[in-house]
Parts: sequence; structure tokens; C-alpha cells
Amino acid sequence: MLTKLFRQTAVPFEYRPIFMHLYMDIGWFGVLSGSAINFLSIYATRIGASVFQIGLITAMSAVVSLFLAIPAGHWLQTQQHTGRAIFWSSVVYRLGYIPLIFLPWLFPAQGQVWAIIIITFLMAIPLTGIGVGFNALFAEAVPSEYRAHVAGIRNVIFALAFMASSLISGLILDNVAFPAGYQIVFAIGFLGAAMSSVHLFFVRPLEGARPLHHFDPASPAETSQSTPARSRSGKLKRIVATLGTLRLDIWRTRFRNILLGLFAYHVAQYLALPVFPLYNVYILQLTDNHIGIGTALFYMMWLVGSTQLKRTVQRLGHKTVTGVGVAGMALYPFLLALSDQVWQFYLVSLLGGYIGALAGGSVANYMLEHIPADDRPSHLAWYTIALNMAVLIGSLSGPIIADRLGLSGALLLFALLRFLSGLVILKWG
Repeated sequence: MLTKLFRQTAVPFEYRPIFMHLYMDIGWFGVLSGSAINFLSIYATRIGASVFQIGLITAMSAVVSLFLAIPAGHWLQTQQHTGRAIFWSSVVYRLGYIPLIFLPWLFPAQGQVWAIIIITFLMAIPLTGIGVGFNALFAEAVPSEYRAHVAGIRNVIFALAFMASSLISGLILDNVAFPAGYQIVFAIGFLGAAMSSVHLFFVRPLEGARPLHHFDPASPAETSQSTPARSRSGKLKRIVATLGTLRLDIWRTRFRNILLGLFAYHVAQYLALPVFPLYNVYILQLTDNHIGIGTALFYMMWLVGSTQLKRTVQRLGHKTVTGVGVAGMALYPFLLALSDQVWQFYLVSLLGGYIGALAGGSVANYMLEHIPADDRPSHLAWYTIALNMAVLIGSLSGPIIADRLGLSGALLLFALLRFLSGLVILKWG
């Protein structure tokens, strides 16, 4: 199966190196995600970070994105080579993983926590540029006929790399004295970050590349798109212009219900994220190896669920799959709050990964179904704002609620809110 998935015989020779660099980029990013990113909040928890401080770590990217998304878009529009701009943004962003390695030698525990918050804030500045521009770079470098193919392979590679690095990191943390184990894990994360940037350097559109129209004949609308260079000068420019002039008339259309439903979903989703690491460490008393295994199981089932997404959507439709998936995501915090054994944590991870794949994989298409094809930037700009506001509100409100209700009580409330947000999508979305 994997041999068939990665086969490039149907891909013209000139595109194979570009696609391979995109595969290696996401593979090394999976290493970064399964190691440093995955265990950063756990490390902060183990050195005494409060639930509010964990919330701040989660919220930093949303805060910066709300203020810098539009300037970042304008900056990228002025760049002659999107690839170079994204590469240097990735370099600056990923340099932030270096100081994490040395924090235990530089500061006491609370000093390290605030250093992590500050570093996360500073890293979010170049990360905003990457978030705004990578899709444009992907569109430039990959012909429309191949985008679904390349994106699918990238998803598989990311999941496999994430699972492997998560398991290895958990073993290291269980067998190396604290905090040296975390320093090794952060070093592995930096290696993954650096190698990912190296491969991003080689991702660029081919000069004068011929358009390709044979890979996915089932998608004529996609294959009729213009060349990558023209796509950038058109699509990116429209998105940037739209971000600068947000249209209030969209809130008088049916898309308002979509935005409100997805906003409710993302708020309920991010309310729980700062609470999970504290619950896992202080209530379940999981070791780092347990957390690594649980995360790997989560992404294993995410991968399995992704393979079933197309069949499920064909039967039920994007709206139903999204609504049921979002409501089903309530099971993760609900069952976690009732757990007191490691095997229960593993079971919750398996179930959460599968349901999360259905919800996460159908949200974008559910939203696009309700957006006019000739007016996507205006609608997506409002969704971007709604998403970042939800991340900010959820990440900062979750800790406050947890302080009032306790960790278990907060998780039960967040489960209820996730369930209700799913019902909102099903009824009014």
C-alpha cells in the first residue's frame, strides 16, 4: 500500500524533486511536532506552570496572528519569490527552538516558564508569515492536478513521523534524568525544524513549466486553473486585498450560521487544550512514555480515520460528518475526566484520534460548500478571524474555568460545550 502511495511514475520527471522536498519537509516537521512541540506544555507543567500559563503558551500564536496576518500578507505580496520569503520566515521561526535546549541551565523553574511564553510569542511573528504564505507557495510549486495527491502523501508522512518521534521522545524522557531528557527532546525537535527548512529552500515553481491535465480528470474545475505564477499574482493578491477590506455584508448571508457554528466549535475545542497536560500529569500521573504512546495512538487512529473520511462523507455529507464529528469530540474530555488508569488514557486517545479525523477532515469542505466559488477570499478572511478569536478566547478562558471548577469539572463542562457546538452545526449550520 505504501509503495503504491509513494509511487511517482505518473509524475513528470521535472516535478519529482519538488514533490520529494515537500515530502521531506513535512516528514521533518513531523519529527519536530512529535518531539519539541508535543512535549513543550508537558515540560512547562512539570516545572510548575499554572493552567493560566499553559493557556498563554497556547494563545500566543492567535494573538500575534490577529494583529499581523494582514501586514504579513502585504509583505508576501511584495516579495518576488514567495519561496524565499517562506524559507527565511521558517528559519527565523525555528531558531526559537534553540534556546529551549538551554533553559534549564539559564533560569529557575518559573523563569523558564515565562521564558517559554516569551519565546513562543516571538516565534509566532515569523510563524504568521508561514501560515499566510505556505498555501500560496504550495499552489505555485504543485500543479493543480497533483495537489490532492501531494497533500495526501504529506498527511501520511506527517502522521508516521509524528508517531515515531513521539514514541522515541517518550522513551528518552523515561530513561534520561530530568531535565536532561527534555533537553535531548528539544534538540531532536530543533534538528527536525532545521531539516524541514532545508527542504523548504528547494521548493520553488518551475520556470516555464507546462500545465498538466491528466492526473485527476474528475476535477475539471481544478485542472482549468491558470499557471502557478499567475495563481500567485491573482489569488494571493485577492486574499490580501480582502483581508484589508473585510466585508460586513457576508454576515447578512447564510454563511453567518457557518461562521458562528465553527466559532463555537473552536472555542469549545481550545477551552480544553490548556487543561489536558495538567490533568495528565497531576491527576492521571502519566509518565512521559505514557504520554508519548498515547499521542502516537491518537495519530495512528487519526490516520485510520482519514482513510474512511471519503466514504463517510459520500454517505452522510460534509455538514453531517462535521456536526457529528464535533459532537463526538466531546467524548475525549468526558472520558478523560472519568479515567484513572493508563489503559483508559490509551483507549481515549484511540477514540479521540478517529473522531478527530472525521471532524477535522470535513470542516474545510463543509465550509467551502457554502462559499461562492468566485468569492472565497472574503469568506475565508472572516473564518480566519473567527478561528483566531476562538483560539484566544478558549485558551485564556479555559484556565479561568479550571481554577473555579477544578480540572475534572472543567473537562466535563468542556465536553458538554463540544457536544452542544456539534448540535448547533447540525441544526443551524
